[in-house]
Amino acid sequence: MSTELYIGMMSGTSMDGVDAVIAELDGHSCHVRHTYSIPYSAELRAALLDLHTPAHNELELAASAANQLAHLYAETVRALLASAYVDKSRIRAIGCHGQTIRHRPELGFTLQLGNAALLAELLDMTVIADFRSRDVAAGGQGAPLVPAFHQAVFAHPQANRAVINIGGIANITDLPSAGEVRGFDSGPGNMLMDAWTEKHLGERYDAGGRWAATGVVIEKLLQQWLQYPYFSASPPKSTGRDSFNMAWLEQHLEGAYAPEDVQRTLLELTARSIANAINDFCDNVDEAYICGGGAHNSLLLERLQELLPAIKIRLSDSLGIGVNWVEAAAFAWLAQQCMEGKPANLPAVTGAKGPRILGAIYAR
Repeated sequence: MSTELYIGMMSGTSMDGVDAVIAELDGHSCHVRHTYSIPYSAELRAALLDLHTPAHNELELAASAANQLAHLYAETVRALLASAYVDKSRIRAIGCHGQTIRHRPELGFTLQLGNAALLAELLDMTVIADFRSRDVAAGGQGAPLVPAFHQAVFAHPQANRAVINIGGIANITDLPSAGEVRGFDSGPGNMLMDAWTEKHLGERYDAGGRWAATGVVIEKLLQQWLQYPYFSASPPKSTGRDSFNMAWLEQHLEGAYAPEDVQRTLLELTARSIANAINDFCDNVDEAYICGGGAHNSLLLERLQELLPAIKIRLSDSLGIGVNWVEAAAFAWLAQQCMEGKPANLPAVTGAKGPRILGAIYAR
């Protein structure tokens, strides 16, 4: 396969904005050449969050939000190309994840907004979207999809590696030096911490875990949360805001807990659920690489290293892709797989009946 340029775009469960990369791909490696990010406006973010709850006229509201996202995605691509001095004719295709607003594989569907048809029209470029639906149609979870990318670019023949992406939801890819790749969502990543921070501080997130560091773990509350069946369920499994949300967070809040103590306990929930998942479902991990927004939370990283003392924990930067850009790069790679007619799911990860070509192509 010759070297080609693709654009990958990701707007994840944290709903903080759009990350985009220009990736140089040859089938065996991925080099992120240029990056760009645009935050969501407060209005768009609020509209998307509202769509997670059934409401009057939600079909029209969802269609309107999808169009707004398409315009924002187009703005992001134009800014990315301009900042990189790259003409769009050099880009074979754009891989656009879209914004997940419902993920119910147990009911046979997953929904990502973005209006890829409009995006293709706005840019006059080929767009590939709707990566998850084919895997769900084949009986899979439709998530996580990034383990195939992790295998392609991060696996090592002598080291047993894990890649831990801590976005709104945390997911883990187990990359043994020999044997089958596994991957699954371990549970909440930043999502609950961000929601609690926004409620009490009016900030989008707890920078560096500094607010959490002023609190103490409420062990009783932590153990109640950890009893939630998702954590002990065996992979394949995936989750999202449908399961982990403010209502879930608050159902065990009894009495007057200090907000900073709840925040510290939420951080501990993320750290322990990741560590427990690695201990329970991954074999003999030697080294782990962190990516996603959670990689900037120094207290969270400290706790992970304390909970997993035998594993060398590093950032994905040391593997050549910065922590903010791994998932966007993955969707550039997934777009290439689609354009080449190659399967991109891992049935052992998602539970699908077999390998499937992922994505719908909106040709220019």
